[in-house]
Amino acid sequence: MATQIYLNLPVKDLDRSVEFFTALGFSFNPDFTDENATCMIINDDAYVMLLVEGFFKTFTSKSIADATSSTEAIMAFSVDSREGVDDMYRKAIAAGGAESQPVQDYGFMYSHSFQDLDGHLWEVMWMDPAGPPADAPAPPAG
Repeated sequence: MATQIYLNLPVKDLDRSVEFFTALGFSFNPDFTDENATCMIINDDAYVMLLVEGFFKTFTSKSIADATSSTEAIMAFSVDSREGVDDMYRKAIAAGGAESQPVQDYGFMYSHSFQDLDGHLWEVMWMDPAGPPADAPAPPAG
């Protein structure tokens, strides 16, 4: 069995968050959805649990970072093409997101970053399956 990953993110308004990520093309598992949480499907082995802040707080004794003013993490996911990067970025902005970083183009790797409605940082990227050319400088880490 493949290892599954579940990323848990606090959100202020679950319905608005579901609407935002639905506009980006993601779907949700109704078996793990109620008024406190939903399970956003990334693929067969990766999921994002969007948890209402009050419910999220039941899983930690630490305070929740204000993602609109500090960075807690950057979630990155890949798509099949450079056009897919641009398309996903446009959908995020049209759904109410904001640009996080300008487009990064290294030829063999292409990415664009956005903030969701709660300020969480997302990077959508494409990488040439052949990898970087032998003489290409390495892109910066992160």
